[in-house]
Amino acid sequence: MDPLDTHSRQPSPPLSLRLSPTRRHLVREDGSSFFYLGDTAWELFHRLNREEAAHYLENRASKGFTVIQAVALAELDGLHTPNAYGECPLVDDDPTRLNEAYFAHVDWIVEKAASLGLTMGMLPTWGDKWQRLGGVGPQIFDTANARAYGRILGERYRGQPIIWILGGDRNPETDAEHATLEAMALGLREGDHGEHLITFHPRGPGRSSDAFHACEWLDFNMVQSSHAAHDFDNGVFAEHDRDLEPVKPTLDGEPRYETIPVGFYFRNNNRLDRFDAYDARQAAYWSMLAGACGHTYGNNNIWQMWQPGRQPVIDACIPWVQALDHPGAFQMGLARRLFESRPWQTLVPDQGMIVDGPSQGGAKVRAARADDGSFAFVYSPRGEAFTVRMDAIAARRVTQTWYDPRYGAAYPIHTGGNAGVLTFSPPTSGRGNDWVLVLDDAEAGFSASGA
Repeated sequence: MDPLDTHSRQPSPPLSLRLSPTRRHLVREDGSSFFYLGDTAWELFHRLNREEAAHYLENRASKGFTVIQAVALAELDGLHTPNAYGECPLVDDDPTRLNEAYFAHVDWIVEKAASLGLTMGMLPTWGDKWQRLGGVGPQIFDTANARAYGRILGERYRGQPIIWILGGDRNPETDAEHATLEAMALGLREGDHGEHLITFHPRGPGRSSDAFHACEWLDFNMVQSSHAAHDFDNGVFAEHDRDLEPVKPTLDGEPRYETIPVGFYFRNNNRLDRFDAYDARQAAYWSMLAGACGHTYGNNNIWQMWQPGRQPVIDACIPWVQALDHPGAFQMGLARRLFESRPWQTLVPDQGMIVDGPSQGGAKVRAARADDGSFAFVYSPRGEAFTVRMDAIAARRVTQTWYDPRYGAAYPIHTGGNAGVLTFSPPTSGRGNDWVLVLDDAEAGFSASGA
């Protein structure tokens, strides 16, 4: 198979996950590489029936997503507004008394996802259930029932492909809130016997590492770079987390969503300034080349499963079924396929290989190379020229290729030596004209051709 092939592949088996030997990435229990490509479907369990959920999951699996992020006790009045079958999740708002009919639906979705090769990134609860900071709530958790609830969920989903994601768009601000989250994590560990990885979804812009990096239960870090502005370099989060001890993987679990209003506010008396597919791509490549172990995509219409008749949140305006095929979702799959076309887990960020080129703002060039010098990726968000130190590739002959992240096409440039520096000018330039330069050891067996 062409290493830059962009055709569909069969999903890998949804095996349990663990940290790689380097503790920079996630791998399956058989040691094979796992690329975390997430989609935010926060209201999946709460708002979709089984037919709709199957359609959503099949669509995401076909596009190359590997993780679906969804919430058991959902954000949008998840305790008191029933699901598609008229069921609420808890009896008398007691997290130690699950409504079996509600969680049977959650079970079905988890099992359907597994059958498609998808891992469920399950949030036990949205943050408004453990913190009184906005949201519908009510706050129902304390340290005792949080631990019990975690234990119940852990036991229930043993043997299923799950990543636990605590938090739910909140950061602990008091000792009591911190203790409640610690208790829930310990309960999950007790219930699933340590079978599943655990991370934390902070309020944005924020980092799980600020509150929990030293905690033994936090297996990998998650950031939320959020939705405040165009051209916000979320790679700085990955750079921060990579410098921490002990070493843990990190990724952006909530970057700017496709179609969400920029900054959540009116601009020129309208809501026409929305993030688009380019914004989503820029966030993905910036974060990955700064050292992330994967990336999460989001669409403002999909996380809330908006459709006519539902109150839109943050100006959702496109039915979720239509939004499934927005270009950013396809392009996340292309990003995954590009990285997986090489041994991407050997990549280390290397801004030092860029000797000239944009170093800040929306055109900032980011680069990473394999630790053995066999290949490198250089991302130019605006198609602006940059100069590369060619000896970053430890090979006598270097194959140069342009990769188009919009369409997954690869265009061979040249094969030459690795001496000195070379300036590369991408084929097109301007906003939306992002390009990846792929540099390969010509004898490594990587293909310079497209799909």
